[in-house]
Amino acid sequence: MPSAKSRMIIDCDPGHDDALALLLASHLAEVVGVTTVSGNAPLTAVTRNALSLTELMGGEVPVHAGADRALAASEGEEGRHATHVHGQSGMDGVQLPSTAAEVQGPAVEYLLAATRRERGLWLVAIGPLTNVALAIREDADFVERLAGISVMGGSTRGGNVTAAAEFNIWADPEAADIVFRSGAHIRLCGLNLTHQLKTSAEVLNRIRRLDARRARLAVEVLEYLHGRMLELTGEAAAALHDPCAVLAVTHPELFEFAARPIAVALEDPLTRGMTLVDERYSGRQGPYQVQVAYQIDAQRAFELLYSALAVDPD
Repeated sequence: MPSAKSRMIIDCDPGHDDALALLLASHLAEVVGVTTVSGNAPLTAVTRNALSLTELMGGEVPVHAGADRALAASEGEEGRHATHVHGQSGMDGVQLPSTAAEVQGPAVEYLLAATRRERGLWLVAIGPLTNVALAIREDADFVERLAGISVMGGSTRGGNVTAAAEFNIWADPEAADIVFRSGAHIRLCGLNLTHQLKTSAEVLNRIRRLDARRARLAVEVLEYLHGRMLELTGEAAAALHDPCAVLAVTHPELFEFAARPIAVALEDPLTRGMTLVDERYSGRQGPYQVQVAYQIDAQRAFELLYSALAVDPD
């Protein structure tokens, strides 16, 4: 008999690659809820995007709006957003489906209540970690009730916002520090891993041949990202960062992980938001240890993505 699908909550900031992660998760797992956080775009925009995407996910997936600013941000301080990549809407260039879905209660309340009702859920965190840190602050047993937290963020090497820091960690390093220190079982997909799952013209053309609403949205996502990345990097290709964190739960056999101690740089402005991964010894014992992903079977990962995009919900 096939094994039961993983049950998960997705904490996200859609975001073009978040959209693909949500569609992938809805095919490979049971998504019991979605929480949103300010990140790729302001909270109102990413929440609106998440509500629209549930139309393509199938079932009735509740969306709960969360933090609109980082933990250390002062009242009225402008949030840190990746609109230079994703646009002001967070999903520029994409025609999202209309929806009658409405946002539900606060994200942190939902995270705590959902894990009290059901132990063993996975939390897939693919935006800044503000909501997750707030839940840990309110209830330290929160992480004990989870099967684990799969994080897209950080890197074992340089960043993409600064020379040192990746966006999700840089956007709220204090929150990331709380999460990594929490004792949770964490799988980390950083830039060193996610750049191994990179799209191409061939990938885009294969998705174009799929006859499904999900695939048509994915084509719009990738056409936009390829154009934007060509402008920013000179390469018409996009790393599928967030889908990696979904696959790390549903198909961990695609990955090579190593246990590493990790810390987040907070004080030095040159390194603030950097994930300091201790690679001096394989399996080194120490505090704040996470399962760091180093390799992914990209070919098999893309096959799973194609399958998810080819099937529309009833």
